[in-house]
This record gives sequence, C-alpha cells and structure tokens, in this order.
Amino acid sequence: MIVHLAYGKTGLEVELPDDWNITIIEPKYLHGLPEPRRAVTEALRSPLGAAPLREQVKATDRVGIVFSDITRATPHSLLIPAVLDELTHVPPENITLFNALGTHRPNTETELLGMLSDELYNGYANTRGKRAYHRIVQNNAFDLATQVHLGVTSRGHDIWLNRELVECDIKILTGFIEPHFFAGFSGGGKAIMPGMAGQPTVLGNHDAAMISNPHATWGVTWGNPIWEEVREVALQTGRLFLLNVTLNRDRQVTGVFAGEIDAAHAAGCAFARETAMVAVPHPFDIVITSNSGYPLDLNLYQSVKGMSAAAQVVRGGGTIIIAADCWNGIPEHGMYGKLLLQARSPQELLERVCTPGFLEQDQWQAQTQAQIQLKAEVYVYSRNLSHEQIRSALLIPCRQIEATVDELRKRCSSQATICVLPEGPLTIPYIESSGMR
Repeated sequence: MIVHLAYGKTGLEVELPDDWNITIIEPKYLHGLPEPRRAVTEALRSPLGAAPLREQVKATDRVGIVFSDITRATPHSLLIPAVLDELTHVPPENITLFNALGTHRPNTETELLGMLSDELYNGYANTRGKRAYHRIVQNNAFDLATQVHLGVTSRGHDIWLNRELVECDIKILTGFIEPHFFAGFSGGGKAIMPGMAGQPTVLGNHDAAMISNPHATWGVTWGNPIWEEVREVALQTGRLFLLNVTLNRDRQVTGVFAGEIDAAHAAGCAFARETAMVAVPHPFDIVITSNSGYPLDLNLYQSVKGMSAAAQVVRGGGTIIIAADCWNGIPEHGMYGKLLLQARSPQELLERVCTPGFLEQDQWQAQTQAQIQLKAEVYVYSRNLSHEQIRSALLIPCRQIEATVDELRKRCSSQATICVLPEGPLTIPYIESSGMR
C-alpha cells in the first residue's frame, strides 16, 4: 500500500506491504466551507455570547488585532480583512496588527508578506481612495522594556505582556483551533499567552512542574494548569473578542467561532475534538507519524508535537518514526538544540530540566521529547537534517522509512502492529480504555 505522509509542501509517499498489520488513523475529513469569507463575516456579526464586533468598537478605540506567526497555518489573509471590514469606522492609525511570536524568532519581511498578503502588509486603498496603513508590531518577549507587568497569576507566575497591546482598548484575537500537546487546544487565549507575553511569563507557564502535570495534554482544558493559566492571563488584558477557525488537511476553513472568549473557544474545541481525536483499541509496536507538513514541520523543535501524538498510542518499549521536513533546522535560535547537546541521554536531559530552580527557554520542548523517549525510541526522517544533527538531538536517524520499519519488524516479530498517522498531530489518537475523551 502507498501511504501519503504530510511532509513539507510536497508530501512524502511511503510504500508498505499489504500483508503487514497496519492501521491508518486520520482525522474525520470535513470539506471546506463553500463561502469562508461570508462565514467569517456572519460570525463577526452574530458572535457567541457577545454583541456584534462592529457594535463593540467605538471610532475612538485603539484596536489590537493579534495574529499568529509563521509556524501556524492560520488564514490571516481571510480573517484580518474580514475584521477590518467591520471596523471601517475606526481610523487606520488606531489599529495595530500584533504578530504573536511568543519566544519564537521574528518573522522576516518575506514571511510577513506571505502570511498577510501585500495589501495588508503594505497598505490598501480605503473607501476614500487613499492609501491606508496599519502598524505591524512583532512581540519581543526578551525585551522587558516593551512589556508591562500586570501582577502574578494564581499559580504565582509573573504576568508580563506586550505594553502596546495592553494599551489597546479592545484586543481581537485571531487564530485556529486544533488539539495541542500540553495546552489542550490551540487558539483562544494562546494568542496573548504565550503569543504576546514576556519571557518570564512563558517560562513560568511552561516550567517543568506544569509540563509534568498529567492533565497538561492533548484535548484537556479545564483541569489543565497550562490552559487555565493561559486563560487567566488573557482575561487580565481587558476587552477581548475571539475569532478562531478550524481547518482541514488542505488548510481550508471548516468552522468559524467568534465572540466572547470562553464561549467561542469552547465551541471551537468541541468541534475540533469531534474531528481530530480518534479512539483505538490497543497500543502499537511501531507508530509512523508526520508533523502535519508545512508550516508546522519547519524545524525539529516543532516536530516534537508529531512525536507526542504518536506517543499516545505507542506501547512502552515501542518505536516512533517521524517524517519532518525541518527546512529551518533544529533550529539555530533558541535553547532547544543547546539543551539537547548538553545531555548524554534523554534521562539525563529530563533530570536536568526537572532540577529545582532550573528555568531555561525551550526547556518545555526538550522535556516533552525526553518524556517520550523514556517510553519509546524515536527515529527521524528528514531531508534537511544530517544524521549527525539528528544524533546530536538524542534521536536516531532514519535513511528510509520502509527499510527501518522492515528492520524493526524483524527485531520484534513479523506480527508487529503498525500505526500510521499520515497527518501527524492533526490527528490525536488515544487508547479507548484511557477515558481521554
């Protein structure tokens, strides 16, 4: 059989014998909405738990529109123009577009152009025939001069948020909702935290104790300390309006959820749960996964998400094989790669990260990877990472997926059970008896 894995922009074909014991798990496919722009406009005019967006915003208001960075597939060129069409009574100079980087690197001009379109990035012709411009601010989590301190959370973590965003009278949070490996679901308040937060706030929310909590996992919101604190921080910022969408594997919009942050996000999470989370009867010996292709598989750091999805259904002592393009490398920026280099084994890495008082950027990704590796060995197939780079990340290089699976079958038994997640973390499998739903 030919299995098509989501890999980079082109995909990857893997040929596996028909007589192997293979289970393919994919999310329920929903066709894209026939008129997504109309659906977004209708959602903005009939939002959940709130008045229409236009009625909420005065002409004198300072408006902040928050959008996600290059690592997310959010359809900005659909969502932001629809929002702006509802705000024609607000002068363009009162509107700022905020790129929610969290602790990621700044996006390049080329990336911003691709994400936002030339019209949004360079201005557009307004109804008066003039060129209208909106400022674009990229969050700098590492410069606390650009942030403002808003106290501490109920869990004792400092709240630092982008000063210019906090000063806006209303914050419109855009994004898309899918299951998230430790925040439960993406979207919602994540646009603000970690998106527009300062590094101390991100480090606190993602510290070892929070990441280790058994409820900090796929598909869990209430009871998940990370998600609950994200929500708490977002609500500290004043007036909010949420505009989130769900997407299918073709990056088409399948649902639109707008309005009061709790109502809209809950509706979107329920929708995503029904399409993305799939029960299986038993764990598997081998799980082949991807990182859902471009843009999420841009580097190894992001690809931990695909490993985590596979880890939900691999047996203890089993094997995960992930195919990820990693055109952006490990990457070079951040501390993830450095933390891996400083450890001789996943166990040593985990012990270091969990040492009392240890707090380092990107430790959450390294910690998650180490936790996965204590359960199963992990192979990485990537055309953009050398075998040396993969080994330096404490992982095992895979030259060819078919050959690796064949060798693994010989090692454990010809009856080895194999699971394939062609779309990686767009599908979240779980063991039926676990009660994860």
